[in-house]
Amino acid sequence: MTRSPVRVVCPGSFDPVTHGHLDVISRAARLYDEVVVAVGVNVSKSRLFTADERLEMLREACAGFTNVRVEGFTGLLTDFCRQQDAQAIVKGLRAGDFDYELQMAQMNARLAPEVETVFLPTTPELAYLASSLVKEVASLGGDVTGLLPEPVRLRLLDRLAGRRTTET
Repeated sequence: MTRSPVRVVCPGSFDPVTHGHLDVISRAARLYDEVVVAVGVNVSKSRLFTADERLEMLREACAGFTNVRVEGFTGLLTDFCRQQDAQAIVKGLRAGDFDYELQMAQMNARLAPEVETVFLPTTPELAYLASSLVKEVASLGGDVTGLLPEPVRLRLLDRLAGRRTTET
């Protein structure tokens, strides 16, 4: 008897994608048959990069994975998982995130009991990494080399330089 392929969703805003995100995506790609990286599009939240830019950066960053595809979504993550026929949501988990992520996982379980949530602990070397922190450091002139893919780093610096130009 053959088993059905297991498809999972790795959600996030990815504003911008970091090596921490890519670590979770690559580990999920080794564990599951197909990984759908789901870029949340929430018009009420302010982002540095547009949804299309985030999708483009992620597609470029994930190009080396044969079993990963990148999609945007709006609305409830559980609805997106159903549309994708995904069996699980895979989330990276940093030390301080547990309470919030558990609460989200429990709400998702109520909304879609057929979709499990799987937590992958962050790799210790990347446990401090967050998009918001990378953006803050870069905006203050700090070196973020090695924290995100080089093309993404260059786009980030370009975007921040453009912001500084319009603010002066």
